Order: sequence, then structure tokens, then C-alpha cells
Amino acid sequence: MLKPTLSTVACPEAVIREVAEYVEQFGFEAVELRTFGTDSRRFACDPALSSEAKTRNLFRQCGIEILGLATSCRFDATIFPPVLGHVLSDTERSVREARSAVDLAVALGCPYVRVFGFEIAARESAPAGTARIVDRLRKVCDHADKTGTKIVVENGGSFESATALRDLIERTSHPLLGASYSIATGVAAGDEPVGAVATLGSRLWLARIKDLRDGRPVRLGTGTVPCREFVGALAGAGFDGPLVYEWDRAWFPDIEPATSALDGVARTLVEWAGALASAGRPQTVPALHASR
Repeated sequence: MLKPTLSTVACPEAVIREVAEYVEQFGFEAVELRTFGTDSRRFACDPALSSEAKTRNLFRQCGIEILGLATSCRFDATIFPPVLGHVLSDTERSVREARSAVDLAVALGCPYVRVFGFEIAARESAPAGTARIVDRLRKVCDHADKTGTKIVVENGGSFESATALRDLIERTSHPLLGASYSIATGVAAGDEPVGAVATLGSRLWLARIKDLRDGRPVRLGTGTVPCREFVGALAGAGFDGPLVYEWDRAWFPDIEPATSALDGVARTLVEWAGALASAGRPQTVPALHASR
């Protein structure tokens, strides 16, 4: 069974203890912590601002898993001028930031670090831009080797669709790199749920869900994103990893607070997944398991 997981984008003003209370109160099994690094004060619950041991023990005492550390790391920064840029530019900054996030995840006992590939510049060829992103992704994955933490790259930018995301992962060709797939982003790129899950196959390690209407967050099941179909596709494939629910109050501060908007979400996700299982329907895509 998939694991309903709460992203802290729902409650950027909450401290870590309040986050744990929300996870318990609203029936989620796990949490994904958003981090902007040690120099940021954007989220009161940023784990980089607290003792890793204190954060880890707080959630453990509540029976809550820290399943994801979500970062803003992206690996598309260009090197300019092409030759001197290697000397004049800080070409490894994104790699260092991602490696630091891996170290934080290890200290938290967190199995997944979310990163982005992102946008290939208009002035360069797709193969050249992809190669640069792939090279940096490999360096981060190499840093994660033997730590127990894996890297998941999220669809977005030049890699919005499941097919583009799969191709990026295959080009990187590293056993510690998998997919963090957001159905809202994928659908905007033309994906449909069953096909996207099938396309990513065993590399789908973390799934993301939110509902939108006219580009703004709305309560689960009331928008235009095929959320129920996505949960059904995951359940039909035997997905047993984190299903991260994003209530984007961090980016839309005028929407409902977590204290009201999260009520019933985790229960609904479980019921949607369970409905497929109890109906005894055949799997719609090859079975996959996120915990590889």
C-alpha cells in the first residue's frame, strides 16, 4: 500500500513539533520536509535550522517516518563562456548544495532527496544541455553511494512529461537515481495517469499529488487534475512508496491554512487506493515497488 505523506509546503509557518502534530492529526503516515539550506529562514520547519537528532527523534517518537527531503537543487546552470566559464564560474555550486542535502538526509534518516533537472537554455542544443545536467546528477548520486539515501529527480522544466523524465534517468544511468513524479505537472505536459506510471515503471520511487483549478490549489477531488485516476494507477501497479500531498500554501499564502484544508485528505487517498484493491481489478500496468 502506498504511504500518504504530507509535504511541509502546506504549513511553512509551523515549527517542527507543529508539523508532527499535523501529520498525526490528519492521518498521514509520513512527512516530506522542505529545505532551502542553512542560510534560509523561509520555512519555520526547515530541518536545516534544527538539530538533526532532535528532529529525527521527535518524528520517531510520534511514529512518523521522514520519507523525503525536498530541495530546490537544479543542475541546468550554463557554463559561459564555454571554455573560460569552467574557470570563471562556480560550475559546481548546485552539486555542492545537493551533496549537502544528502548529508542532511542521512542525519535525518531520510531515504529520498528530491532535486530537479530543469530547463535547457534556448541557445544550446538539447543533447549538450542534457549532458551537463546528467554529469551533475551523477556526481550527486555518487556522493549518496552507501549512505542509504537515494536521489529522486522531479518532472519539470525541459523534463515535464513521464517520457522526458524517464529518458533523463536512463541517460544518467545510476542505480541511486529514480523519479519523483508530479501528476499535476505531467498532465499539463499531456500525460495521462496510467501511461505515466507505466512509462516510469520501476524507477518511480516517489509520487506527488495535488489538485488545481485555473492554476490555483483547490481541495483534493474538486479540481481538474485526475487525482483519483492517478491513485488508481499507482495502486494498480502495486506502488508502495510515498505519495506526497502538496497543499501549496507556501506559494499561495491566501489559500486555506493546513488546519482546515488537510482534513480528510489522507483518508481519501487510502480509500481511493483501497477501492481498486477491494474490487479485485487486474493490475493496469506492470507491478512496481518504490522501496528498491
